[in-house]
Amino acid sequence: MATSTNTNVRVPRSEQDSETRMAKALAHPLRAKVLSLLNERVASPNELSRELHEPLGNVSYHVKALLELGCIELVDTAQRRGAIEHYYRALSRARLDESAFKKLPANVRNELTATLIQEAIQDAAHALKQGTIDQRTDRHASNTRLTLDETAWKELQERLTGLYDRALELQAESAKRREDGSGGEEILTTLTLLGYEAAPKR
Repeated sequence: MATSTNTNVRVPRSEQDSETRMAKALAHPLRAKVLSLLNERVASPNELSRELHEPLGNVSYHVKALLELGCIELVDTAQRRGAIEHYYRALSRARLDESAFKKLPANVRNELTATLIQEAIQDAAHALKQGTIDQRTDRHASNTRLTLDETAWKELQERLTGLYDRALELQAESAKRREDGSGGEEILTTLTLLGYEAAPKR
């Protein structure tokens, strides 16, 4: 997989704004995957290496890069087979706004998008195979082609971003209700949002 020659994580964190740091964090597909997993839970490079089927050395390198960028933090250490294993969690959500996305080279943007789509397809295929994707009849599924002008396009993107933000708020609210005992059944949910300029039909 191609790497970006523009990604240098040696610049002191204090000299980089959060937008630039996130662009650097996600400028390599493997680093983006690591940050996404650390958004979900605490994990060590060894655990990440096994889950991602990547060499430990490569994963450790990108974990160190994320640490230097201030995107993750060390939360625990443990003795494992004569060595000390380090455990990390994310401080920043793996997310790029339009301005930060523009800073990435086109090939890196394409790789990140390809990775996202591949993961979405794999997740949906697994849910289909396990029978959970249609287990609830109140689920939403749609794939719609639209013809929009620039004004409508921008509003659509804003609303998709707003829905994503609200989804994260709903997750936090659900967690709080579970903590105080007022929450209902836990529903493992996947939300996939794609709003892109379509290629002409053949």
